[in-house]
Amino acid sequence: MANVTQNRPLSPHLQIYKPIPTMVMSILHRITGGALYFGTLLVAWWLIAAATGQAYFEWVNWILGTILGRLVLFGYTWALLHHMLGGFRHFMWDLGHGFGKEFSTKLAKANLVGSLCLTVIVWAIGLAIRF
Repeated sequence: MANVTQNRPLSPHLQIYKPIPTMVMSILHRITGGALYFGTLLVAWWLIAAATGQAYFEWVNWILGTILGRLVLFGYTWALLHHMLGGFRHFMWDLGHGFGKEFSTKLAKANLVGSLCLTVIVWAIGLAIRF
């Protein structure tokens, strides 16, 4: 019986791969997709509190208004916007555009910068309306 694995190349692993922007954005797209499940539970909790009664709603608003609560909501906002922009990027690829190495790298970087800028804009508008 011949050894069939002798002529096969070894699989590369994380010590060999150099992280590139498209790889990092792919990983972040998956992570933000998972984070959206948790954030959506927070939104559902807030809506259920609004339907339950004023005292419970005020308590949930107080929790979400703490520093930790705002950090979580800020992260949820970023995850939502980052995942949305990544979805647009994937949709463009589904249409057969943007496969060039330089363009896809620029698009990956733009995805990160765009999601951060949009998050800051959304929060700035939200805070401006609140006060």
